[in-house]
Amino acid sequence: MLHPKNTEIYFTLNTGAKMPALGLGTANEIEQIPETKQAVKAAIKSGYRLIDTAWAYRCEDRVGEALKELFEEGAIKREDIFITTKVWPTHWDIASDSISRSLENLGVEYVDLVLQHWPLCFNRVEDKDGVDGIARNPTHLDGSANINEEGDYLSTYKQLEKMYLAKDPRFKAIGVSNYPLDYLQRLLKECRVVPAVNQVEIHPQLPQMELRDFCTEHGIRLESYSPFGATGSPLTKNALMQKLAEKYSCTPNDILLAYNIRQGVVTVPRSVNPKNIVANIEFISLTKEDSSVLNKYGLENSQRFRNEKFAESIPGFREN
Repeated sequence: MLHPKNTEIYFTLNTGAKMPALGLGTANEIEQIPETKQAVKAAIKSGYRLIDTAWAYRCEDRVGEALKELFEEGAIKREDIFITTKVWPTHWDIASDSISRSLENLGVEYVDLVLQHWPLCFNRVEDKDGVDGIARNPTHLDGSANINEEGDYLSTYKQLEKMYLAKDPRFKAIGVSNYPLDYLQRLLKECRVVPAVNQVEIHPQLPQMELRDFCTEHGIRLESYSPFGATGSPLTKNALMQKLAEKYSCTPNDILLAYNIRQGVVTVPRSVNPKNIVANIEFISLTKEDSSVLNKYGLENSQRFRNEKFAESIPGFREN
Protein backbone atom coordinates (compact mmCIF):
# COMPACT_ATOMS: atom_id res chain seq x y z
CA MET A 1 0.00 0.00 0.00
CA LEU A 2 1.35 3.39 -0.96
CA HIS A 3 1.52 5.97 1.79
CA PRO A 4 -0.51 9.12 1.12
CA LYS A 5 1.05 12.48 0.52
CA ASN A 6 0.82 15.10 3.26
CA THR A 7 -1.60 16.95 0.99
CA GLU A 8 -3.94 13.93 0.98
CA ILE A 9 -4.34 13.82 4.77
CA TYR A 10 -7.29 15.56 6.42
CA PHE A 11 -8.25 16.09 10.07
CA THR A 12 -11.81 16.47 11.36
CA LEU A 13 -12.68 19.65 13.25
CA ASN A 14 -15.23 19.83 16.05
CA THR A 15 -17.63 21.32 13.49
CA GLY A 16 -17.45 18.13 11.44
CA ALA A 17 -15.54 19.88 8.65
CA LYS A 18 -12.44 18.31 7.16
CA MET A 19 -9.28 20.45 7.34
CA PRO A 20 -6.18 19.58 5.30
CA ALA A 21 -3.23 18.48 7.44
CA LEU A 22 -0.75 20.50 5.37
CA GLY A 23 -1.23 24.04 4.17
CA LEU A 24 0.69 26.95 2.77
CA GLY A 25 1.50 29.73 5.22
CA THR A 26 1.67 33.23 3.75
CA ALA A 27 3.25 35.18 6.62
CA ASN A 28 6.31 35.99 4.55
CA GLU A 29 8.94 38.68 4.89
CA ILE A 30 8.03 42.10 3.52
CA GLU A 31 10.26 41.79 0.46
CA GLN A 32 8.69 38.41 -0.40
CA ILE A 33 5.09 39.63 -0.45
CA PRO A 34 5.08 40.17 -4.26
CA GLU A 35 5.93 36.46 -4.65
CA THR A 36 2.84 35.34 -2.73
CA LYS A 37 0.67 35.04 -5.83
CA GLN A 38 2.94 32.56 -7.57
CA ALA A 39 3.52 30.66 -4.33
CA VAL A 40 -0.23 30.12 -3.89
CA LYS A 41 -0.61 28.99 -7.49
CA ALA A 42 2.31 26.58 -7.18
CA ALA A 43 0.90 25.17 -3.94
CA ILE A 44 -2.61 24.59 -5.28
CA LYS A 45 -1.36 23.06 -8.51
CA SER A 46 0.87 20.66 -6.57
CA GLY A 47 -2.00 19.45 -4.39
CA TYR A 48 -2.25 21.82 -1.43
CA ARG A 49 -5.80 22.52 -0.38
CA LEU A 50 -5.23 24.78 2.65
CA ILE A 51 -4.15 28.42 2.38
CA ASP A 52 -3.43 30.16 5.67
CA THR A 53 -3.42 33.94 5.49
CA ALA A 54 -4.33 37.03 7.51
CA TRP A 55 -5.01 40.72 7.12
CA ALA A 56 -1.77 41.51 8.98
CA TYR A 57 0.33 39.57 6.46
CA ARG A 58 -0.39 42.34 3.92
CA CYS A 59 -0.77 39.82 1.11
CA GLU A 60 -4.44 38.88 1.00
CA ASP A 61 -4.87 40.77 -2.25
CA ARG A 62 -2.04 38.68 -3.78
CA VAL A 63 -3.70 35.51 -2.53
CA GLY A 64 -6.95 36.75 -4.08
CA GLU A 65 -5.28 37.33 -7.45
CA ALA A 66 -3.91 33.79 -7.41
CA LEU A 67 -7.29 32.29 -6.50
CA LYS A 68 -9.08 34.27 -9.22
CA GLU A 69 -6.70 32.95 -11.87
CA LEU A 70 -6.90 29.40 -10.54
CA PHE A 71 -10.70 29.51 -10.59
CA GLU A 72 -10.73 30.93 -14.12
CA GLU A 73 -8.26 28.30 -15.31
CA GLY A 74 -10.43 25.56 -13.86
CA ALA A 75 -7.49 24.36 -11.76
CA ILE A 76 -9.61 24.31 -8.59
CA LYS A 77 -13.11 25.09 -7.37
CA ARG A 78 -13.75 27.29 -4.35
CA GLU A 79 -15.41 24.45 -2.43
CA ASP A 80 -12.31 22.27 -2.81
CA ILE A 81 -9.95 24.55 -0.89
CA PHE A 82 -9.81 25.57 2.78
CA ILE A 83 -9.03 29.24 3.41
CA THR A 84 -8.15 30.69 6.81
CA THR A 85 -7.92 34.37 7.71
CA LYS A 86 -7.44 36.17 11.01
CA VAL A 87 -8.61 39.23 12.95
CA TRP A 88 -5.65 41.37 14.04
CA PRO A 89 -5.59 43.03 17.51
CA THR A 90 -6.16 46.49 16.02
CA HIS A 91 -9.57 45.17 14.94
CA TRP A 92 -10.39 43.66 18.31
CA ASP A 93 -13.70 45.54 18.53
CA ILE A 94 -14.60 45.51 14.81
CA ALA A 95 -14.22 41.83 13.93
CA SER A 96 -17.03 41.94 11.39
CA ASP A 97 -15.38 44.79 9.47
CA SER A 98 -12.11 42.88 9.50
CA ILE A 99 -13.75 39.82 7.98
CA SER A 100 -15.41 41.89 5.28
CA ARG A 101 -12.11 43.56 4.42
CA SER A 102 -10.36 40.19 4.15
CA LEU A 103 -13.09 38.77 1.94
CA GLU A 104 -12.85 41.77 -0.37
CA ASN A 105 -9.08 41.37 -0.63
CA LEU A 106 -9.33 37.61 -1.18
CA GLY A 107 -12.11 37.97 -3.74
CA VAL A 108 -14.22 35.19 -2.20
CA GLU A 109 -17.66 35.14 -0.60
CA TYR A 110 -16.60 33.15 2.44
CA VAL A 111 -13.62 31.67 4.26
CA ASP A 112 -13.59 28.30 5.96
CA LEU A 113 -12.05 29.51 9.21
CA VAL A 114 -11.63 32.84 11.00
CA LEU A 115 -9.12 33.02 13.84
CA GLN A 116 -8.54 35.68 16.46
CA HIS A 117 -4.90 36.39 15.60
CA TRP A 118 -3.63 37.22 19.10
CA PRO A 119 -5.43 37.57 22.46
CA LEU A 120 -4.56 41.26 22.63
CA CYS A 121 -6.22 44.62 21.97
CA PHE A 122 -4.29 47.34 20.09
CA ASN A 123 -5.17 50.95 19.38
CA ARG A 124 -5.87 51.70 15.74
CA VAL A 125 -3.84 54.12 13.62
CA GLU A 126 -5.93 55.55 10.81
CA ASP A 127 -4.23 56.72 7.64
CA LYS A 128 -5.48 59.16 5.00
CA ASP A 129 -7.41 56.39 3.22
CA GLY A 130 -9.28 55.43 6.36
CA VAL A 131 -7.44 52.11 6.48
CA ASP A 132 -5.43 51.03 9.47
CA GLY A 133 -1.91 52.30 8.84
CA ILE A 134 -0.37 49.07 10.09
CA ALA A 135 -1.15 47.57 6.70
CA ARG A 136 1.45 49.80 5.11
CA ASN A 137 3.82 50.33 8.03
CA PRO A 138 4.93 46.91 9.26
CA THR A 139 6.92 48.40 12.13
CA HIS A 140 3.58 48.94 13.83
CA LEU A 141 2.99 45.18 13.88
CA ASP A 142 4.96 45.29 17.11
CA GLY A 143 2.12 46.52 19.27
CA SER A 144 3.89 46.27 22.62
CA ALA A 145 3.68 50.05 23.05
CA ASN A 146 0.23 50.24 21.51
CA ILE A 147 -1.89 48.18 23.92
CA ASN A 148 -5.47 49.37 24.42
CA GLU A 149 -5.73 49.08 28.19
CA GLU A 150 -9.53 49.27 28.13
CA GLY A 151 -9.94 46.38 25.71
CA ASP A 152 -10.75 42.82 26.69
CA TYR A 153 -9.08 40.28 24.43
CA LEU A 154 -11.97 37.86 24.80
CA SER A 155 -14.40 40.38 23.32
CA THR A 156 -12.98 39.61 19.87
CA TYR A 157 -13.80 35.94 20.15
CA LYS A 158 -17.23 36.77 21.58
CA GLN A 159 -17.94 38.83 18.45
CA LEU A 160 -16.92 35.90 16.27
CA GLU A 161 -19.06 33.59 18.37
CA LYS A 162 -22.12 35.82 18.04
CA MET A 163 -21.75 35.89 14.25
CA TYR A 164 -21.14 32.15 14.11
CA LEU A 165 -24.25 31.36 16.17
CA ALA A 166 -26.22 33.66 13.87
CA LYS A 167 -24.97 31.51 10.96
CA ASP A 168 -23.04 34.33 9.31
CA PRO A 169 -22.45 33.10 5.73
CA ARG A 170 -19.02 34.73 5.51
CA PHE A 171 -17.25 31.93 7.38
CA LYS A 172 -17.71 28.28 8.32
CA ALA A 173 -15.84 28.03 11.64
CA ILE A 174 -14.10 30.15 14.27
CA GLY A 175 -11.00 29.65 16.34
CA VAL A 176 -8.07 31.33 18.03
CA SER A 177 -4.34 31.74 17.59
CA ASN A 178 -1.55 32.16 20.14
CA TYR A 179 -3.84 31.37 23.05
CA PRO A 180 -2.03 30.12 26.17
CA LEU A 181 -3.66 27.47 28.35
CA ASP A 182 -5.16 29.80 30.94
CA TYR A 183 -6.62 32.00 28.21
CA LEU A 184 -8.35 28.97 26.69
CA GLN A 185 -9.67 27.99 30.11
CA ARG A 186 -11.26 31.40 30.52
CA LEU A 187 -12.72 31.24 27.01
CA LEU A 188 -14.38 27.90 27.67
CA LYS A 189 -15.91 29.24 30.89
CA GLU A 190 -17.37 32.37 29.29
CA CYS A 191 -18.21 31.28 25.73
CA ARG A 192 -20.60 28.76 24.21
CA VAL A 193 -18.64 27.86 21.09
CA VAL A 194 -15.49 25.80 21.54
CA PRO A 195 -12.80 27.05 19.13
CA ALA A 196 -12.31 24.74 16.18
CA VAL A 197 -8.58 25.54 16.06
CA ASN A 198 -5.80 27.05 18.16
CA GLN A 199 -2.86 28.02 15.94
CA VAL A 200 0.42 28.25 17.81
CA GLU A 201 4.13 27.62 17.34
CA ILE A 202 4.72 23.86 17.60
CA HIS A 203 7.80 21.86 16.64
CA PRO A 204 10.21 19.41 18.30
CA GLN A 205 11.80 22.16 20.39
CA LEU A 206 8.43 23.51 21.48
CA PRO A 207 6.14 20.46 21.76
CA GLN A 208 3.44 22.30 23.75
CA MET A 209 2.52 19.07 25.55
CA GLU A 210 0.28 20.55 28.26
CA LEU A 211 -1.53 22.77 25.77
CA ARG A 212 -1.79 19.86 23.34
CA ASP A 213 -3.36 17.59 25.98
CA PHE A 214 -5.86 20.29 26.94
CA CYS A 215 -6.87 20.97 23.34
CA THR A 216 -7.26 17.25 22.62
CA GLU A 217 -9.45 16.84 25.71
CA HIS A 218 -11.73 19.68 24.61
CA GLY A 219 -11.89 18.93 20.89
CA ILE A 220 -9.75 21.87 19.76
CA ARG A 221 -7.53 21.12 16.78
CA LEU A 222 -3.99 22.43 17.16
CA GLU A 223 -2.31 24.04 14.19
CA SER A 224 1.41 24.70 13.90
CA TYR A 225 3.09 27.71 12.38
CA SER A 226 6.88 27.94 11.97
CA PRO A 227 7.34 24.14 12.01
CA PHE A 228 10.96 24.61 10.81
CA GLY A 229 11.73 27.15 13.55
CA ALA A 230 11.65 30.55 11.85
CA THR A 231 13.34 32.43 9.00
CA GLY A 232 16.30 30.37 7.87
CA SER A 233 14.71 27.11 9.09
CA PRO A 234 17.11 26.63 12.05
CA LEU A 235 15.54 23.34 13.10
CA THR A 236 16.54 21.69 9.84
CA LYS A 237 20.15 22.13 10.96
CA ASN A 238 19.51 20.43 14.31
CA ALA A 239 21.63 17.30 14.83
CA LEU A 240 18.70 15.15 16.00
CA MET A 241 16.54 16.14 13.00
CA GLN A 242 19.43 15.32 10.67
CA LYS A 243 20.00 11.97 12.39
CA LEU A 244 16.34 11.01 11.98
CA ALA A 245 16.36 12.23 8.38
CA GLU A 246 19.22 9.85 7.68
CA LYS A 247 17.31 7.01 9.40
CA TYR A 248 14.21 7.59 7.24
CA SER A 249 16.12 8.49 4.06
CA CYS A 250 14.44 11.88 3.85
CA THR A 251 15.14 15.52 4.64
CA PRO A 252 14.99 17.23 8.06
CA ASN A 253 12.03 19.21 6.68
CA ASP A 254 10.17 15.92 6.16
CA ILE A 255 10.87 14.90 9.77
CA LEU A 256 9.61 18.22 11.13
CA LEU A 257 6.39 18.03 9.13
CA ALA A 258 5.84 14.38 10.06
CA TYR A 259 6.38 15.23 13.73
CA ASN A 260 3.28 17.43 13.71
CA ILE A 261 1.08 15.65 11.19
CA ARG A 262 1.60 12.19 12.70
CA GLN A 263 0.38 13.63 16.02
CA GLY A 264 -2.73 15.21 14.54
CA VAL A 265 -1.46 18.77 14.29
CA VAL A 266 -2.35 20.80 11.17
CA THR A 267 0.86 22.35 9.83
CA VAL A 268 1.34 25.46 7.68
CA PRO A 269 4.97 26.05 6.71
CA ARG A 270 5.49 29.32 4.87
CA SER A 271 7.41 29.54 1.62
CA VAL A 272 7.48 31.41 -1.68
CA ASN A 273 9.84 28.91 -3.30
CA PRO A 274 7.88 26.53 -5.58
CA LYS A 275 10.56 23.85 -5.26
CA ASN A 276 10.34 23.91 -1.46
CA ILE A 277 6.55 24.01 -1.55
CA VAL A 278 6.43 20.82 -3.62
CA ALA A 279 9.12 19.16 -1.49
CA ASN A 280 6.94 19.48 1.61
CA ILE A 281 4.37 17.09 0.19
CA GLU A 282 6.37 13.93 0.94
CA PHE A 283 4.77 11.79 3.67
CA ILE A 284 7.04 10.13 6.24
CA SER A 285 5.83 7.31 8.51
CA LEU A 286 7.51 8.61 11.64
CA THR A 287 7.01 6.00 14.38
CA LYS A 288 5.34 6.70 17.72
CA GLU A 289 8.64 5.89 19.37
CA ASP A 290 10.50 8.52 17.39
CA SER A 291 7.71 11.02 17.98
CA SER A 292 8.13 10.38 21.70
CA VAL A 293 11.88 10.89 21.39
CA LEU A 294 11.24 14.27 19.78
CA ASN A 295 8.69 15.24 22.43
CA LYS A 296 11.16 14.38 25.17
CA TYR A 297 13.89 16.32 23.38
CA GLY A 298 11.64 19.37 23.19
CA LEU A 299 10.75 19.24 26.87
CA GLU A 300 14.44 19.14 27.74
CA ASN A 301 15.59 21.69 25.15
CA SER A 302 12.65 24.06 24.86
CA GLN A 303 13.10 27.04 22.56
CA ARG A 304 10.62 29.45 21.04
CA PHE A 305 11.73 30.89 17.71
CA ARG A 306 8.76 33.14 16.95
CA ASN A 307 8.38 35.39 19.98
CA GLU A 308 7.13 38.74 18.74
CA LYS A 309 7.75 41.49 21.27
CA PHE A 310 4.08 42.17 21.88
CA ALA A 311 3.62 38.53 22.92
CA GLU A 312 5.37 39.46 26.16
CA SER A 313 2.13 41.20 27.08
CA ILE A 314 0.40 37.81 27.29
CA PRO A 315 0.80 36.09 30.67
CA GLY A 316 1.75 32.45 30.24
CA PHE A 317 2.71 32.85 26.60
CA ARG A 318 6.39 32.08 27.14
CA GLU A 319 5.54 28.93 29.05
CA ASN A 320 3.39 27.43 26.30
